[in-house]
Amino acid sequence: MHMSKTLATSELEERKTGKDLYSYQKGAINKIFKLFESAPDDYHLLYQLPTGGGKTVIFSEMVRQYLKHHQKKVLVMTHRIELCKQTSSMLTEFGVDNKVIDSTAKLDDQSNYSCFVAMVETLNNRLNDDKLDISDIGLVIIDEAHYNSFTKLFHFFDKSFILGVTATPLSSNIKLPMKDNYNELIVGETIESLIENEFLAQAKTFSYNVGLTSLVVGSNGDYTVKSSEDLYSNTLMLGKLLQSYEERSKGKKTLIFNNGINTSIHVYETFKAAGYPIAHLDNTATKKERAFILRWFKKTPNAILTSVSILTTGFDEPTVESIILNRATKSLTLYYQMIGRGSRILKNKSHFNIIDLGNNFHRFGPWGADLDWQQIFRSPNFYLEKLLNDEELEETFAYDMPEALRAEFANSKDITFDVKQTYLDSLKNRESTKVVLEKSLLHHAKICIENSEDIYDALDLAKKLGDDIDFRLQRYTKCISKSTNNFMDWLKNDYRVKLRLFLRANFDEMFEEIHGRPAE
Repeated sequence: MHMSKTLATSELEERKTGKDLYSYQKGAINKIFKLFESAPDDYHLLYQLPTGGGKTVIFSEMVRQYLKHHQKKVLVMTHRIELCKQTSSMLTEFGVDNKVIDSTAKLDDQSNYSCFVAMVETLNNRLNDDKLDISDIGLVIIDEAHYNSFTKLFHFFDKSFILGVTATPLSSNIKLPMKDNYNELIVGETIESLIENEFLAQAKTFSYNVGLTSLVVGSNGDYTVKSSEDLYSNTLMLGKLLQSYEERSKGKKTLIFNNGINTSIHVYETFKAAGYPIAHLDNTATKKERAFILRWFKKTPNAILTSVSILTTGFDEPTVESIILNRATKSLTLYYQMIGRGSRILKNKSHFNIIDLGNNFHRFGPWGADLDWQQIFRSPNFYLEKLLNDEELEETFAYDMPEALRAEFANSKDITFDVKQTYLDSLKNRESTKVVLEKSLLHHAKICIENSEDIYDALDLAKKLGDDIDFRLQRYTKCISKSTNNFMDWLKNDYRVKLRLFLRANFDEMFEEIHGRPAE
């Protein structure tokens, strides 16, 4: 369902308030209502629309139209209090009188309202103690329907049409696929089309390869907080995060996502010490603190906000220009939600950056890739099983030299070295696997000399190759299946000593060979 460019532009100019709808939004409503008219009363429909596509606008207009034509009531369910409030005010904007059912709400005036907005847990309590009359609810709308907490309430609404809305129709719990709770999926506008028609900003992704094999997958199918904290709180990873920020995000309003409060606090301290304007936010913050931090973030142009997943849903700050994924996830939904926080478009913002430090890009592909949502909905396990595990992902990685360091090796065409292939060749040729280390060392020496005028330059460059050396040696120990910490430490030290000795012994000869003249 593509829109013409000119139409989209004229619509953009026309739209002044939340009450005007774009053509694709109107199209979605018509499609849903058509189904609604012909389907049984207890039909469960799922509607997919990317984050930023305006789903709250869509279902607010639906509620308005539904109440106009039907004598029944509507219930909108969310899973977070912030979303309740946002939804309630959007409904009011559409002229729908609604009542928020929170834990303190008095229900003696419920007959005056035809629309209710409630949080799942509160609603569950209210329904179980029989306080809320739901006998005449004809339409139930579920926001962020991929969360499974809603399904326990379905039995209360066995005569209602249920509409679930989500950006990613993949259940947060692998054991409870969405197809078990919904009869059908309608796929909305694609991310690509929304970008093309200037409803969403274009993403530019920078992926930094990270070794994740130390991470542990928990019972929910995603990486545990503990193993993530151990990896992402270490000095090396914090340094990598700071470096990636300085390379790709400096001066931009930046949102950093972490898996764990401790990591986020470490990130806060690291950036603070480097002199950058940063705040940390997690779910232990009071309402007041949260409001204060979000206000500061909104009005400070180069602000950085580090957080845990608290900001993945219901947080809307269009001025964000850069998203840093300082975590790995196995959840496609979470991946899309985090990125979605940067995709809002503004007059002076048509692009945003994604910095990926969790190999998420390699795992799921680019944001907005052409995913077959129907297939994911029908066969979620098939999709999940196709995803590569971390070891398989890392097999394909090459060392990614930082730009500033690459500039110091500008005379070298090729700075990469394929450890695995060299290892396989050594087996084929019945050579000792030590040949791999010798060839790697020769290559390192060559690129140092190619970019030097004397031995001191070369030794100085060799010192800077630490990350590349470690990367190659990790690959090597994996090939020979010998990767104890002691062996690794010995190997790293031994390689560095041998490289220095090799350069001292062979510099003059190799220099002349490479440059065609003797060294000065």
